[in-house]
Amino acid sequence: MTTERRYDIDWLRVLAIGLLLIYHIAIVFQPWAMFIGFIKNDETMEGLWKPMTMLNVWRIPFLFYVSGMGLYFAMRKRNFRQLITERTKRILLPLLFGIVAIAPLHFLIFQKYYQLPLGYYPHAGHLWFLGNIFVYVLLLAPLLLFLKKREDGKFKKGLSSLMTHPLGPLSISVFFVAEAIMVKPQLFTLYAQTLHGFFLGLLAFFFGFLFVYSGKPFWQTVSKWKWLYVGLATVLYTIRLLVFETNSPGYLMAIESNCWIFGVFGFGYQYLNKPGKTLSYLSQAAYPVYIVHMFALYAGALVILPLDMPAFMKFILITTFTFVLCFLIYEFMIRRIGFMRPLFGLKWDRKKIIPQKIRLKLGL
Repeated sequence: MTTERRYDIDWLRVLAIGLLLIYHIAIVFQPWAMFIGFIKNDETMEGLWKPMTMLNVWRIPFLFYVSGMGLYFAMRKRNFRQLITERTKRILLPLLFGIVAIAPLHFLIFQKYYQLPLGYYPHAGHLWFLGNIFVYVLLLAPLLLFLKKREDGKFKKGLSSLMTHPLGPLSISVFFVAEAIMVKPQLFTLYAQTLHGFFLGLLAFFFGFLFVYSGKPFWQTVSKWKWLYVGLATVLYTIRLLVFETNSPGYLMAIESNCWIFGVFGFGYQYLNKPGKTLSYLSQAAYPVYIVHMFALYAGALVILPLDMPAFMKFILITTFTFVLCFLIYEFMIRRIGFMRPLFGLKWDRKKIIPQKIRLKLGL
């Protein structure tokens, strides 16, 4: 059974959240930003979107893969009831709080920026991702717990054997191709609150679990063949860029997405599986930063976009503003104020919830 801490997965989750912030900031400088509810800069930078189209095809599926892997580790010492209780605290509570108190904030800033009538209503916004994950846990937990109890069985042995071959990880792309063909999304990269996003996320979540479940063969294979996966992804991206104007058929984008992801897993396993104080801090911060980042981004846009300066300079300033504000909110509010921690997916910290003097009197 896999019991060691996987620092590379922690690092990749942190990096994925960081890329997500940059991706969302880049939308501000696209001509269609307002159509999806983003504040738009008057001067656009459409050239900035080319690298974002490469990122967009795998950024969300990657997070679902990592979430499925995280569920495997969460199940190590928990039965079904304990698992659902833990996931309710970690996912459902932050989702419900975010719907009421966090996601509407950037919508209010949008209204203020465009001098629209101010109106508040609860909505999930970017937190749709958490809702999907919680549903996946409810749907898949019985099956995954069943598999977890039979880690010496034929299924795991067969899966581990399959993962020793470079085509083993890629073989699961047949399910993603089938999803793209059957669901027929208008845009493959439109994940939020769509049937395509739900089923694609479900597949990635499930196979993320299975990859960790299969043991070391998967990681050794993606590490050994990482350049093959990146090479295939690069070829498919080049075809998408030159032939299909970044929007190739869904079945090709499904394969390209998995190739990027397996390459990233391979590089992560080889170079990032190391502990450290920086990782310890960022790993804790990543989830709260994800929850508050849209508020910080819109606040930055509200302040910076009216300034008279080149668009690229605004992009740099908004990026800096967003990261700094997110970490200030995390460090001086979420991390230090005890009752706020569980609202952002962090564990209760008795030292922060109960004042020092009271703890001493109670002998805690």
